[in-house]
Amino acid sequence: MVDVSIANGPNPRDLRIGGVTLWFLPVRTRVPLKFGPETLTSVTCARVRVRVVGRDGRVADGWGETPLSVQWVWPATLSYARRHDALRLFAELLARAWAAFPDWGHPLELGSDFVALMLPRLWEDFNASHLAGEGGGMPWLAALVACSAFDLALHDAYGRLHAIPSYSTYAKPWMNRDLAAFLAPATGTAVRFSGLHPADFLRPSRVERLRAWHLVGGLDPVDRGELRGDEPDDGYPVVLADWIRTDGLKCLKVKLRGNDAGWDFARLLKVGAVAVDNGVEWLTADFNCTVLDPAYVDEILDRLRDEHPRLHGMLLYVEQPFPYELAEHPIDVHSVSGRKPLYLDESAHDWKWVRRGRELGWSGVALKTCKTQTGALLSACWARAHGMGLMVQDLTNPMLAQVTHCLLAAHVPTIMGVETNAMQFYPEASAPEAAIHPGLYRRRGGEVSLETVSGPGFGHRIDEVRRELPVPAADL
Repeated sequence: MVDVSIANGPNPRDLRIGGVTLWFLPVRTRVPLKFGPETLTSVTCARVRVRVVGRDGRVADGWGETPLSVQWVWPATLSYARRHDALRLFAELLARAWAAFPDWGHPLELGSDFVALMLPRLWEDFNASHLAGEGGGMPWLAALVACSAFDLALHDAYGRLHAIPSYSTYAKPWMNRDLAAFLAPATGTAVRFSGLHPADFLRPSRVERLRAWHLVGGLDPVDRGELRGDEPDDGYPVVLADWIRTDGLKCLKVKLRGNDAGWDFARLLKVGAVAVDNGVEWLTADFNCTVLDPAYVDEILDRLRDEHPRLHGMLLYVEQPFPYELAEHPIDVHSVSGRKPLYLDESAHDWKWVRRGRELGWSGVALKTCKTQTGALLSACWARAHGMGLMVQDLTNPMLAQVTHCLLAAHVPTIMGVETNAMQFYPEASAPEAAIHPGLYRRRGGEVSLETVSGPGFGHRIDEVRRELPVPAADL
């Protein structure tokens, strides 16, 4: 490890890590959420506090949180309990590694170095020592998600140390390195990153209100004819039309199967009919990474165009129909992106995979803070420099995770608003945070509001949130 600022003299704004605390917060869903072949009924959120030290000896705490969404990050035949316990254990190992990380610098620099230099070794060693022979081990996506809470906390701590919003620090004089130190342009383009910083690719100022995308899951009842009789009676809507009317929704994301064209087409028509009847303006289709042949998607899009042109026109983009790993499934997708904008999600681990996706024909990238704030920013910069579209997608983010999730969408120019669905699946989980930021945890007029997010760092206003935390899993 090296002090990145030494070449030009130490930057007085740099920090280093002085301590790490990790908590696990269990959350149960009010209704099940289907992820491909699996169904989520509970999730454990990793909450992290990182204490940092400035060059002048001042200290500050930063906070980060990410749902450890096992079914999404680690689809496998290995039991849920085994994957869940392994992911928690890996987060505890990461706490020790972050606490011992010795470098000085800006959070984006430290986060990038950790993910490039430390995380691969920790991930490989963990798989070799804890999961040898067990279904190929823990995927890299799972390692990134476990790492993200620490990275988010570090970015928050930097802003809190200097008493400014973290998004104000993604430029000189705060940073020691420009984007050329992190990113390389696509071959054959005139793109250059020298002298540029993330701020050059972000909005000049954040937007305060965002269009909210509602998730229509594979198990969600579209109408009363789909009710099973075991739905919750808790004051929140259940069927789609009630959600649309209650929250004023204008944007719906439709989960599809990706291996049953008849079901997928019928689902689009059924959701689309409810959407049209209730004033919804936009749809997107998520094929759950199960499609192996672009013709599957092409045929559905063409049929929708020919038979239901209004619904085809409402379809704003298509999300990740194909398997996660582009190295194992380098599918040419130009035929799909020639029909509708096609956005990477699970495959977009970092900017290098966004670059590979562009080569294969993908037209945009769905950013997620759960792949680290550092990685999301770098992917956004690379994609924008190369003319790709952006979206910010949800991991059903509750509590503090919702703040940073929506902040990213408020600072990058997305194709349309932000996906946000924790209020559908566990609205009460965020009650202490919602008391401070009511507009973030309840959709009104089809939007979420960031107007209460203020102050240094990510503006969590954590000192005002009355949440009792359990005994820490690690306190270093």
